[in-house]
Amino acid sequence: MPFRAHRRPVLADVAQRQDDDAPLANAAPTARFALLKEDELRAIEGTYGEGISAVQIVDVFTSRGIKFSEASFRKYVQQGLLPRSRRVGRKGKHRGSMGVYPAKTVRRINAVKSLMADGYTIEEIQGQFLLYTDLVEGVAENLTELWTRIAVDVTRLDPKAKRELDKELADARRDGDRLVERLGDLTRRVAAPRTDSLRLAGAAGGAEDLL
Repeated sequence: MPFRAHRRPVLADVAQRQDDDAPLANAAPTARFALLKEDELRAIEGTYGEGISAVQIVDVFTSRGIKFSEASFRKYVQQGLLPRSRRVGRKGKHRGSMGVYPAKTVRRINAVKSLMADGYTIEEIQGQFLLYTDLVEGVAENLTELWTRIAVDVTRLDPKAKRELDKELADARRDGDRLVERLGDLTRRVAAPRTDSLRLAGAAGGAEDLL
């Protein structure tokens, strides 16, 4: 991505850090982080459409061999990097309520970890990543809802029409994924001057503060 191409190298000695986001020593740049892929993110968002707890979020990553702890999750929350949680009642009498986060929280963490791997500081992540994030995520969420509703209606059609529309729907999904990816890249580039001004002003907190 053009914006990332001009970034400085990852902070010195990151290979020796003992934390959730430390790259593996001697790993190739593209292989340092085995983060979640788009199809995995979409499946998770479908599974937890009604909300996902902090414990479940941590498990999403750790169950796939990606280091992420509850302590790291709390730090992401404290830095304002994640969407707000809401309280929902537990099933059964006198069981109180629990906090759940929107399913897109997993996608947000995945993206932040990727930026941290590229050497971005806290302020840079806050300044350029979060500036348009909710809007871009909203596009992705609305597209997912649209595909889901269309897919339901397609199942009611005759077999021939269903086959034709299934193919067109698959093509539209791919186009939608590319659109969201392009929007993400565009907004990062648009926000680049803001992060540059933060850096010049001396706001250069290390990404380790998030871990």
